[in-house]
Amino acid sequence: MSAAEAARPSVGVVVLTQGARPDELSAGIHSVRAQAGVDTDIVVVGNGWQPVGLPEGVRGLGLSENIGIPAGRNRGASQVMGEYIFFLDDDATLPSETFLADAIGLMRTDPGIGLVQPRLEDAVDGRAPRRWIPRIRKGERTRSSNIFSCLEAVIVMPRAVFDACGGWGDEYFYAHEGIELAWRVWDQGKRAWYAGDLVANHPFVHPTRHSDYYRLNARNRVWLARRNLPYVLQPVYVAAWTGITLLRWWRTPDVLSTWFAGWREGWVENPGARSRMSWRTVLRMTAAGRPPIV
Repeated sequence: MSAAEAARPSVGVVVLTQGARPDELSAGIHSVRAQAGVDTDIVVVGNGWQPVGLPEGVRGLGLSENIGIPAGRNRGASQVMGEYIFFLDDDATLPSETFLADAIGLMRTDPGIGLVQPRLEDAVDGRAPRRWIPRIRKGERTRSSNIFSCLEAVIVMPRAVFDACGGWGDEYFYAHEGIELAWRVWDQGKRAWYAGDLVANHPFVHPTRHSDYYRLNARNRVWLARRNLPYVLQPVYVAAWTGITLLRWWRTPDVLSTWFAGWREGWVENPGARSRMSWRTVLRMTAAGRPPIV
């Protein structure tokens, strides 16, 4: 094997879908298969759907029911091999044939990076909601920085880091699993990174399109604290986000009623396995600009 072949990165690719967007799914798979400079092992996970009509060399994993976004991604991760792992939603595409090589180049140049989220933009008009920039001080979306949460639709990681983090949190079903993954990357002594100069395409959408958005947003916010934070920080984190929610939605009592129902669920229901971050991680995150209390 030549030195060039040995240096060529291998990437396990997990594409998650419910089978409702066949054209978008096809475009996403095509954009992955067009990637240059990497070897890909691709599986399409059908969450409550049996993948059909896939291109040659792309495997399908059909799940009998929708088990949720993070659990579906984890099932796919167990089926692929590679030094790196790449998660792509079925409505996202890669506009550049060197996207994966460029993302991996960032991590090889700086081994302290354990997760890369690109800049996301609508492929049609370039729109991007500010919430797609995963930092408190948003600034220019082209500016790269450390991050403490991630938009899960397009994520690249070293496989070893993903495994050390314990994968995605199955229990969440939807919402905030990207915060937990970023926190656990930091707890591995690595950093999560927003690459403002690395672009992926995703349609401009609103999270409230999901019927359970407000309930799961609240429940999972509490679970984040219970699963990941030292005991003393758990009520501080939840209180901070409760205050933020009251400020955002005090004019919408129906929203608050649903949100607080989820908030109560978060405290009384089992959040699943706990892996509390070390105080050293708390200090690293604080020094980097965002203590895990908000």
